[in-house]
Amino acid sequence: MSDKAILIVGTYDTKDDELGYLADCIRGQGGDVLTMDVSVLGDPSKPTDYSKHDVAEAGGSSIRAAIDSGDENVAMQIMADGAAALALKEYRAGNFDGVIVLGGTMGTDLALDLCAALPLGVPKYVVSTVSFSAMLPPERLAPDIQMILWAGGLYGLNSVCKSSLSQAAGAVLGAARAVEAPTRDRPLIGMTSFGKTVLRYMVTLKPALEERGFEVAVFHATGMGGRAFEGLAEEGAFAAVMDFAPQEVTNHLFGSNITAGADRLTAAGIKGIPQMVAPGCYDLVDFVGWQPVPPRLEGRMTHAHNRLLTSAVLEAGERKEVAGEFGRKLAAAKGPTELFLPLQGCNEWDRAGEELHDAEGLAAFMGAMRDHIPANVKLHELDCHINDADFCEAVLARFDAWIAEGILKT
Repeated sequence: MSDKAILIVGTYDTKDDELGYLADCIRGQGGDVLTMDVSVLGDPSKPTDYSKHDVAEAGGSSIRAAIDSGDENVAMQIMADGAAALALKEYRAGNFDGVIVLGGTMGTDLALDLCAALPLGVPKYVVSTVSFSAMLPPERLAPDIQMILWAGGLYGLNSVCKSSLSQAAGAVLGAARAVEAPTRDRPLIGMTSFGKTVLRYMVTLKPALEERGFEVAVFHATGMGGRAFEGLAEEGAFAAVMDFAPQEVTNHLFGSNITAGADRLTAAGIKGIPQMVAPGCYDLVDFVGWQPVPPRLEGRMTHAHNRLLTSAVLEAGERKEVAGEFGRKLAAAKGPTELFLPLQGCNEWDRAGEELHDAEGLAAFMGAMRDHIPANVKLHELDCHINDADFCEAVLARFDAWIAEGILKT
C-alpha cells in the first residue's frame, strides 16, 4: 500500500499535544504528515511545515494585521482565508492527499472554509467540539466533509478524546488510500431530483443519456445535494445540467434551514454550461420533520415524507414569488438555457386527485413563470405532468438537438 500524505491543521500554540498525537497515529499506520499552524498569538513547540505567517500571507494579510485587529473573530477569518488558499494551492501541487482539521468553535469555523475550498473527492475530516451542531450552516459544509465529535477534548489529552482522535486519524488515512477520484472519460451530465415517490424522470433519462455516451450523476436536492451540484458546476465539471428539482431555491426563499444557499440555480448559468431546467417540487417548502412547523408555514397542507422531512404547500401568491426568483436567476445565464413547464404538475403529490393538488396554485405559478421568463431562456410548455413519459421525450428531443447543433459533444 503506497503512503499517502495527510495535512493536519490546527492551532499549534494551544493544541500542540493533540495535533502531535494525530500525527503519531497517522505515521504509525504508515502515512505521511504535513502540518499547518493557524494560531495567531502563540507559537508551536517545534516548527510546522506551514507556519502561521505562511497562512496569513496566503490570504493576503499578515499575523501582525490579525493581532492588531484586536478582534478574535477578525483574526480567525484572516487565518481561515489563508488556510483555504494555501491548502488548495498545496493540494493542486500534489503535496497532500487528505486533510484533517482540529478545533473548537474557532477552529471549526476555519475548517469549514478550508474544506469547502478543496475539490470533491479530497478526503476531509474535521474533529470538533461542535460536530453536528445546529450552529453549522448547511451551505458552509463541503459536500463530502466528514466530522466526528471531539468528546472530552476541549483542553488536553485523555483517554476519552484519544478515542475520537485515533478514529479520525485512521479514517482520513484510510479514505486517502481508498478514494476513487472522479474520472472524466465521458462527458458528465449533472441532474437534480428526489426519490422516485415524488420525481421519476431520472429512471428514464439516466439510461437514455448513458446510451448516448454520457455519464449521469443525480443529486438529491435536499440541501447538501444541491451544494455538491452547484460546486461541481462552478468547477466546470458538467458538460450540461438537467436541473429539474430546483426546489432548494424555494426553501431558501422561504427561510427553511434545508437550503443549498443563496446561489442555488446560478453556477451552471454563470459558467455558461448548457442547462435544461424544470420546476420540480417548486410548490413545496421542506422543513425538519421532528421540529415544530415554522410559524410562516402554519395552517398549510403538509406531507410528512418521513420522520426527518416534512413539506408544506405554498399558496398561489407565494408560488408567484418562486416564479419571479426562478426568472431572476435564469436571466444571468451565459449559456444555452431551456425551461420546461409541465402544465399538469411538478411532483407526484400534486397530480389531479392527489393529496396536494391545487389547480389554482398551479395555474398561478405557470402564468407567473410565463411573465418572468427572461429573453435568454427558451420556453417549452408541455401538456403533461413532470412524471409522464411525454416529459422525458421532450427533454431527450432537445438534448439530441443540442448534439446535432454541436452544443454538446460525446
